[in-house]
Amino acid sequence: MALAPRPSHGVPSDDGDRAPDLPGPTRSGDLRCALGMVIVGSSFVASAALADFPVLGGQAARYAVAALVLLAVLAARRAPWVLPSPRALLRLTALAATGLVGFSVLVVESAGRADPSLVGAVVGASPVVLGAAAALRARRVAVRTLAAAVVVTAGVVVVEGGGSGDPVGVALALGALACEVCFSLLAVPLLPTLGALRVSAYACVLAVPQLAVLGLVRQHVTGQPFLAVPDAAELAALAYLAVVVTAVAFLLWYSGLAAIGPARAGLFAGLLPVAALATSVALGFEALDSRSLVGTLVVGAGLVLGLAAPRRDGTAPASEPHADERALAPDASLAPQRLP
Repeated sequence: MALAPRPSHGVPSDDGDRAPDLPGPTRSGDLRCALGMVIVGSSFVASAALADFPVLGGQAARYAVAALVLLAVLAARRAPWVLPSPRALLRLTALAATGLVGFSVLVVESAGRADPSLVGAVVGASPVVLGAAAALRARRVAVRTLAAAVVVTAGVVVVEGGGSGDPVGVALALGALACEVCFSLLAVPLLPTLGALRVSAYACVLAVPQLAVLGLVRQHVTGQPFLAVPDAAELAALAYLAVVVTAVAFLLWYSGLAAIGPARAGLFAGLLPVAALATSVALGFEALDSRSLVGTLVVGAGLVLGLAAPRRDGTAPASEPHADERALAPDASLAPQRLP
């Protein structure tokens, strides 16, 4: 069996995840990140059908199905099976614990102590945090991108409204914000060698046992069931969350993130509450008011400001890793290549 040559950017050549830093791929990365956030935003309507379903068991089932779908896609593509190095595996485990498990749990728990609008507004600050993190990492402040992130975040706050909560609820919402940021930042060094498809699949695989342990411990302490038999609506919601929101949206987000970098990608997080609102209005669950319309326009203005900025903003795409990032993932040249 022949060995695959080292790709120019470190991503296995037959994975289909590589995104070179060219204007075309940058536009494609923008589109993928935008579409990924729109899909995630639409998921809030599906999640409402799971209000009475065990949270941790439902999330475990969701990520298990998503992992099977993503691994099946890998097998269908006959892509090389790249095993992560110990350091990359540790980073993947942290990614699953924060961006998948932690975010899901903290959002649910914070909703019990704070208004959903407050939680959404706090989590909606992720564009600013991602922009600031990218600036610190590059040791260069991208003023226009940071300004755009502030505008997008302001629009998110307007869309979500005010809201109130106790200090614990605010702290939980801040924890959800940190997990949302980790979902992108922890993935950046992994994308050049593992690719978006593998990062998505491996993170889902690692999230399942973590959720199972938490769910079983919670069942032992509180007596609440870890899993239940879903009815038709709950089954449909779980299937949508697993296949579309997780498998498809994760792949879109990570492949876009690899092309455009975290600061630019973070701007599209502002589309999440806008998409949630649009879906809710389209399905007749709520009416569009002037506040939501103004907030949506502010988010759009922030996106226009940020996406019009030149790429010379100190934020390299994930397809151009720094030397310390290359050391976090395995040598792609050792991956076996399929025979013709």
